[in-house]
Amino acid sequence: MIARNSGIGCKACLNKSVHGRHRRIEQRDRHSQLGALGGNGFHGFIQISNAKNDQGARLRVSTDQDRLRDIVTLVQCGVIPRASRTYSRRQKEYATMQVADKKQTRGRNAGISYLSLARSLQISACVMAIAGLTACMGIAQPPGLANNTPQPQPFVSTLFGDDMVLQRGKPDTIWGWSDPGDKIQVQFADKSATGIAGADRRWQVKIDPPPAGGPYTMKITGAKTVELHNVMVGDVWLCSGQSNMQFGLRGALNGDAEVQAANYPEIRFFTVRQRSAYHPVDAPAGSWNVVTPATAGRLAAVAYYFARRVQKDIHVPIGLIVDAVGGTPAESWTSAAALRQLGDFEVPLAELQRVSAEHGPEYGNYVMHWYDQYDVGQKANWAAPDFDDSNWKSVDVPGGFAELGVPDTPAVVYFRKEITLPDPLPAGRASLLLGIIDKMDTAFINGKQVGGSAWVENPRAYPMFPGVLKPGKNLITIRIFKTTPDGGFLSKPENLRLNLGDGTSIPLAGKWKAKVSVDARPPHALPISYQNWPVMPSVLYEGMIAPLEPLSLTGAIWYQGEENSERAYEYRKVLPAMIADWRRGFGQGDFPFYIVQLPGYKPRSDVPVDGDPWAETREAQALTVAKVPNTCLAVVIDTGEADNIHPKEKIPAGDRLALCALAKQYGEKVAYQGPTLKSAEPVPGAIRLHFSHTDGGLVAKGPKLEGFQIAGEDHKWSWADARIQGDTVVVSSPSVPKPTQVRYAWQSNPLATLYNGAGLPAGPFRTDTWPGMTDARRPY
Repeated sequence: MIARNSGIGCKACLNKSVHGRHRRIEQRDRHSQLGALGGNGFHGFIQISNAKNDQGARLRVSTDQDRLRDIVTLVQCGVIPRASRTYSRRQKEYATMQVADKKQTRGRNAGISYLSLARSLQISACVMAIAGLTACMGIAQPPGLANNTPQPQPFVSTLFGDDMVLQRGKPDTIWGWSDPGDKIQVQFADKSATGIAGADRRWQVKIDPPPAGGPYTMKITGAKTVELHNVMVGDVWLCSGQSNMQFGLRGALNGDAEVQAANYPEIRFFTVRQRSAYHPVDAPAGSWNVVTPATAGRLAAVAYYFARRVQKDIHVPIGLIVDAVGGTPAESWTSAAALRQLGDFEVPLAELQRVSAEHGPEYGNYVMHWYDQYDVGQKANWAAPDFDDSNWKSVDVPGGFAELGVPDTPAVVYFRKEITLPDPLPAGRASLLLGIIDKMDTAFINGKQVGGSAWVENPRAYPMFPGVLKPGKNLITIRIFKTTPDGGFLSKPENLRLNLGDGTSIPLAGKWKAKVSVDARPPHALPISYQNWPVMPSVLYEGMIAPLEPLSLTGAIWYQGEENSERAYEYRKVLPAMIADWRRGFGQGDFPFYIVQLPGYKPRSDVPVDGDPWAETREAQALTVAKVPNTCLAVVIDTGEADNIHPKEKIPAGDRLALCALAKQYGEKVAYQGPTLKSAEPVPGAIRLHFSHTDGGLVAKGPKLEGFQIAGEDHKWSWADARIQGDTVVVSSPSVPKPTQVRYAWQSNPLATLYNGAGLPAGPFRTDTWPGMTDARRPY
């Protein structure tokens, strides 16, 4: 999402859940930053590093139920053989546990209580990354994992289940699959409707819902009979975006207390499991849950706070479809057909078409396909313990690239080193520490993939899952994709080590065996970008939005933009196109679409800033709201953390989205927007700014009004003196005698002090139309 380097996107925030369950990460010292894996195999392993303690964060010990789920998950991820006796026994125990769990919780009207997943084993497998900070708390489904495995079409779409919320006030569309010609009847309270399965096996009916409330039972009969229980009727909201939308409630400010207080039987949520796809997916993976202390920790915090505020005011059930993936750009959530109309995505769409035609794994990113095509070491399994590396060159690490003849050119190099560990191994969790690497690394121990990252600035720290290390000889293999002359291992030799569970440190700097796998110097092809999570155009639309269409809903809330910030000017086109695309797909007109504007982030500049990607992204979001009907902007410029792209304070974002809904959808007379620039009027030696949404008058938060900068025709910016006069602000500066333009809060992490009497902040704005730093940037 930010701190990008040659195409690297959000490196810390891919926290989708494997099978819809979550990992709790406890913070230690500073916030944890978790990177994404580069390569194949399990396609994603936790990387935990810490600025003050690079041994990483501690993982909370799990319950017995969690341990059972761990086994099943590891099998589904390929870590434990499916035929093993451990799996067979644990699978039966897990299935029994699920049935008991469901019976128990239905009695409490709480839905199925699935506790946190994969804690006790402290595995790093099958995780693409976890949204950084003290726990965005989710396990990522690895990109491409089983995406090509045909899934049986369910009789009733998995989107419909026990504890769900269906939309009130309009016909609800229910669908599934059956043999062509089969007649399907849906009975919902005292309403009924019928449909016929078509040649494509899909059946679909529209049924008028009963009055808001419940619980109701829905019965669907045909070739099978299905009953759905504890169904509520209310308002359904689609909650989408990247990591700040999927950021879990438990990781939010005062998260543990918020979770314990979260007992809202009329708020339910369905978290769509991450799925990148090159063709439309039939049914989403996930399940409905009632908001209780047992489930709320894995609910997206912004969605929760939004629903809590709305439900408090309108007193109808609220259903949340949480459909978000960290580090992803808006074009990944937009159909290829819509993107083609923009004219900016021909190259990435052509690459998508090419890899799709090969019918390979649907990674959703470019670099994994590139590895599949060119990486000789991957094809020959150079990470295998029994691979013969006797003819490999001995090189010094850090370093090695010059000795291999690729000092200044892009290359993929494999490094292998054998170490000897004590017998018995010390108890506790070991970690592989590799320092900072440019551009990508993939780490293996004894042939097992243990970690990887595409985040250049993030020191690598890979925790070992059980069974990876063994007494005696162990083989470490590191694959590095270097793209710059000074790339590769960038940290000091002492930062390369293996820390054992008792704190013993095994130095890793020194002599390694190494060999070039890909000499990628020009004219050799390079991937369009190096992110190893879903960033290709349309892949999340196909995998996670298309399966929801045409679900009846009230509207959508959207928290995204970080990954598009380096192309903020283009985002002016992409975001409106995506909104229009979704509205076409769901077929319910211009339903409400409410956007969280990016909060403050990165160090604050003491001098006025001209070009700034985050400021220009906020402008793109504001321009979208200004021109796209039935939209609204939740301004959170007064929140954020300079050193954390995932601010823990999520209540303002949720509450201000709720104010948009209460005012614009539900007709309540509430202030929903802070002061908004209406016009600028030149006056002698100054500029007077006129505002709308001045509910309760303009207010300066703090000792004085700050955050304004002013310039004349020379385009040189100076800080301005600002004073409130009625519903206007007058700005001037002794250094700019003839000002022509004004900007407010125009940097990534600005000082924002202008509010209205309702306590809502003014959003960043500018009066000029001078070129920005992102105007010419394109997606390749």
